[in-house]
Amino acid sequence: MFSSSHTVRPSRREQRSSWQAPALLGFSALTGYVAAIVSTPLPQASLGGTAQVRAHEQNLTPVPVAAPLESLPPEAIGPLASELEAELFVVPEPDPSITSAPRALASEADAACPDGMVLVEGQYCPAVAQRCLDYLNVERDRCAEFAEGSRCVGTPVAMRFCVDQFEYPNTAGVKPEIAVTYLDAEAKCAEQGKRLCTAEEWTLACEGPERLPYPTGLRRDEQACNYDKPYRMPNNDAYANPRTRADEIKRLDQRVASGEMAECVSAYGVHDMTGNVDEWVYNKSGSARERPYTSGLKGGYWGPVRNRCRPMTVDHNEWHSGYQIGFRCCASGHDQSPAQGVAGESEEPRAEALLAEAEASG
Repeated sequence: MFSSSHTVRPSRREQRSSWQAPALLGFSALTGYVAAIVSTPLPQASLGGTAQVRAHEQNLTPVPVAAPLESLPPEAIGPLASELEAELFVVPEPDPSITSAPRALASEADAACPDGMVLVEGQYCPAVAQRCLDYLNVERDRCAEFAEGSRCVGTPVAMRFCVDQFEYPNTAGVKPEIAVTYLDAEAKCAEQGKRLCTAEEWTLACEGPERLPYPTGLRRDEQACNYDKPYRMPNNDAYANPRTRADEIKRLDQRVASGEMAECVSAYGVHDMTGNVDEWVYNKSGSARERPYTSGLKGGYWGPVRNRCRPMTVDHNEWHSGYQIGFRCCASGHDQSPAQGVAGESEEPRAEALLAEAEASG
């Protein structure tokens, strides 16, 4: 499945920090008191579709970049995977014994959204202040539990859109596709008359109306969602070689089928938003030429990474593919035009002011 550029070392329980401090969720790489800070501003007049600027339409030259450091422990050296376009890993046929959990807004979504999609309607907040009670590692980017209550920084924006219930191919009982580039993901959504989700849409669908850090609530629960699996060191040469790539993906793969983790569902009824596979999203505040890129990754994957609703990795260009990367699609509902929002000034100064206030108050 929404990721930063610093290294995360899988931590043992005894490494937890007992020190408690306020964390500000939103903009991606603050440390100290900050759990995560969103790196995307308020939505523009249109949240996707034809308004998105595509790098391949500008005939840009691919720019190789390193893998998201968040996905690798300090022992890992080299890129997560080759920048060569990967062959898609063939997923098994649907398992009839695995069914989808009930959708939270099924009746309304059926009327407003295409088949297999759920309706998301709510207020997106540009930055959310929350406090972690129990950090899992010394970097303080993985949190076991957050305190109740949150505070929205900035002006909320009303949004209404449809999102795939599961990760692509959006089928219960089928493992999501991986080793997909941003451009491939974008094309596959377009084939279905859909588009990639914007970072804001993805975040709202994940955190729900209560703006929770995890789709399942305040606590990190590896029994509910597919994350915190043991890290397996990738063989970059094997992944880069078309003859050995499929076997290397098979060795690294720790996905589960869509719908298998029935409790890993957001308040809107969207499954597997954190963990399982990293998900491509459109980061409209990014650049097609340099970091931060327009091609963002949300949610983390099956490994021991942040796996929350707010963080986003923006270190990979549109030609990048990684063994753990997939996607899901979004669309406008049958009964409305694309979600609208008013662009505003950066919320970072206000977020920093809130952080200073929290520090002063202890």
